[in-house]
Amino acid sequence: MASEIRLVIVDDHEVVRMGLTSLFETHAEVKVVGQAGSVQDALEVVRQEKPDVVVMDVRLADGSGVEACREIRSELPDTRVIMLTSYSDDEALFASIMAGASGYILKQTRGRVVVEAVTTVARGGSLFDPLVAGRVLERLRGQTTSRPDDPISTLTPQERRILHLIADGKTNKEIAKEVYLSDKTVKHYVSNILQKLGLARRSEAAAFIARFEAEHGGEEPSSSS
Repeated sequence: MASEIRLVIVDDHEVVRMGLTSLFETHAEVKVVGQAGSVQDALEVVRQEKPDVVVMDVRLADGSGVEACREIRSELPDTRVIMLTSYSDDEALFASIMAGASGYILKQTRGRVVVEAVTTVARGGSLFDPLVAGRVLERLRGQTTSRPDDPISTLTPQERRILHLIADGKTNKEIAKEVYLSDKTVKHYVSNILQKLGLARRSEAAAFIARFEAEHGGEEPSSSS
């Protein structure tokens, strides 16, 4: 990496983009090489500029910043992404880590801390506390005891959460908003879940969960851990 850190700022609020750009103009080690206000524009700018770091809003007008992070990290593994959000949310944090983000900061964070975050991840560091990483690992393990006759054990933690939301009657769009994924990705998840469980329609999910609880002493598929 060159001594000068190349940065792209992605947020759907122009005021936020301008504020962050002004902040970094006072720090010679960081150069803002691009801005974007949507997922589509972000991907175009990042592909063109190939920055060292992207500061990415979690929620964008045309989709999920988490999904954009996943795509950027897949195409440009040397580009680090810091997720930016207005509120603390465990689900967004988990989704960000799973998408390959190197950090997660709040918009209320002081400017000095934001600059330090960018320089830290540009050098290969991470902003995630070890305790946070531990929570993610627990979720990946599923925190449930698998049984040979338990079809739920074939689902990933994310799939179990989505199954629970399907059973609650939520649409793909509502699920996408809750788990910070695109509608298209949620549709793919739903298809995989139904296939794994041998269900033909999403309307059968509620009945499946009710039957599962009856057969396993009232236990529910884990939806949040």
